[in-house]
Amino acid sequence: MKGDKLVLLDYHRRAASEIVSQVIQQIMNKNTRYIITVAGESGSGKSETGKAIADELEKSGIKSVLIGQDDYFVLPPRSNDLKRREDPDWLGPHVEVKLDILEGNIVSAMHGEKEIIKPLVDYEANTIENETIKLDGVRVLIAEGTYTSLLKHVDTRIFICRNWLDTRELRQKRMRGNEVGDPFIEQVLSVEHKIIAGHRQLADILITKDFKVVVVD
Repeated sequence: MKGDKLVLLDYHRRAASEIVSQVIQQIMNKNTRYIITVAGESGSGKSETGKAIADELEKSGIKSVLIGQDDYFVLPPRSNDLKRREDPDWLGPHVEVKLDILEGNIVSAMHGEKEIIKPLVDYEANTIENETIKLDGVRVLIAEGTYTSLLKHVDTRIFICRNWLDTRELRQKRMRGNEVGDPFIEQVLSVEHKIIAGHRQLADILITKDFKVVVVD
């Protein structure tokens, strides 16, 4: 998403290093592109973790691409917020998000396509356009976002175990409008928490509240 500011901290990098050490052999052994998802609640560190994993892979000579679920919303951010306030049913992965388009981009990448065309949200302009991502030399595609655990064509699913209350301070630092403290937004995040609470059961790797990495047996 245009306008997003990522601040990678030591704990993101440490977690990424542990995760890459766990999956690098699987990446090397796979004949097609390897797919990683990073899921969790708002402000949990999905984007930062995804970027840290990409950076860590690059150290090992493995080229990757990071894509965000936020680009796949049906409506741009401010329009989506208004729609949520008008329609109580406008919330969740199968209403707000074009997961089918994201899945299609992943499948194209797995099948060896040289590029994918994906949506791109401009937060400040409140618009959605298209962008072309070149995949020449790319071995790994990392998809981060709240509901990415639901994607089917995934090799490793990562879930960050921080809820919307744990992430309040981080959400404040993002300074997206007046999100933090808005009773409606807090209610939305509470509902999202209930929607994805069970998604941790789908994970191959968990990241705890204090960003320790736990491999699920």
